[in-house]
Amino acid sequence: MGFGLKILNRLGGSPMLDDPKLRKAATAVIRGATSTGFRLIGTVSRQFKSAPRPSKALRPGAAGGDLFDLTPTDEQQMIRDTVAGFAAEQLRPAAQAADTACGTPKELLAAAAELGIGSMQVPEQLGGAAGSERSVVTNALIAESLAHGDLGMAVACLAPVGVAVALAEWGTAQQQATYLPAFTDEKAPVSAIAVLEPRPLFDPFKLSTAAKRTDAGGYVLSGEKSLVPMAASAELFLVAASTPHGPALFIVESSAKGIHITAEPAMGLRAASTARVRFDNVQLSAQALLGAGEGDFSYENFIARSRLAWCALSVGTAQAALDYLIPYCNERVAFGEPISHRQAVAFNISNIAIEAEGMRLLTWRAAALAAAGKPFVQQAALARRLCADKGAVIGADAVQLLGGHGFVKEHPVERWYRDLRAVGIMEGGLLL
Repeated sequence: MGFGLKILNRLGGSPMLDDPKLRKAATAVIRGATSTGFRLIGTVSRQFKSAPRPSKALRPGAAGGDLFDLTPTDEQQMIRDTVAGFAAEQLRPAAQAADTACGTPKELLAAAAELGIGSMQVPEQLGGAAGSERSVVTNALIAESLAHGDLGMAVACLAPVGVAVALAEWGTAQQQATYLPAFTDEKAPVSAIAVLEPRPLFDPFKLSTAAKRTDAGGYVLSGEKSLVPMAASAELFLVAASTPHGPALFIVESSAKGIHITAEPAMGLRAASTARVRFDNVQLSAQALLGAGEGDFSYENFIARSRLAWCALSVGTAQAALDYLIPYCNERVAFGEPISHRQAVAFNISNIAIEAEGMRLLTWRAAALAAAGKPFVQQAALARRLCADKGAVIGADAVQLLGGHGFVKEHPVERWYRDLRAVGIMEGGLLL
């Protein structure tokens, strides 16, 4: 340090600083020498001391822990893979024919029942395979995997599962003992949830279908439901109706008098065999009311979980569109190169991937909250809004990216577009 100060003193007293032409250069030299000198002093004076050596190298751990972890468990992943294999091997090849015929083949419905999805909703005491925890997330994964094969056929396969879920979640002991054991059989009863009504701006919380009390203590159900999946072959309906105490669900067997069913094929979901169901003064017992006023039935949660089911289906179909678009755009050659080399095409596909992941995240988060018994209605509403909007956009973009091929039935994207439009319209039908 003393040596450095001597040099600086000599430079400071040098006649160079009196010459205006040299003053600027001399000042820069002094400033640089001072800065360099003190940096060297700090470097020379540092001493490295060895700490006790650990047994192995220390690595930073993953952030967050399990406070917000939506990764499927090993069991859920196994179920997901099994259902995805079924959807790819059996649903996807038969999807176009089912769409044309406006119905899913009975053998495919039987094969889907053999997967045991319905049995997974039934408690073990009643012969099922349900555990002690809600299976909302698992059911969302199942719906997503089935929709990757075909959304319309997925609705047909999952319609009975929704009824079983409602009975397991809110049914009385008597209702569960009466109906749930049938869902463990290989020939489970075809069932459907009926909420949607044929009128514009339908609000599921303001129902025209009504259930009135009778003098005998039962109910008289009157009203009309629209786009009910698998209605023509259903043995059991779960019908949403208004009561003096608010909206409620009623268990209605198809053998009851006063039920009239008319086929109602729509733009999409044609493989689900949708129909219109009219209830003309159908006589029901007091035990037909789901929960019979004894449990903790929440109509708001019921609607939210139904909407989550449609969200999961839209996620699976959006992923199917993405998985179809990537190889198509890589192999489709125009003007001497694959169309995926065009920025407009590449950016569009990347946007589809981004939106599909956002749809999946919101759906899984809401399902996880529902499974944990926490408030989830707001999250379900956000997921439904995003899936309805972005699902329709993804379907339209998929048709656009295929050009003329997107307009013909040789490629499945036109069917996916029609099916994805249903997500923002449908109420009920399914339940997670």
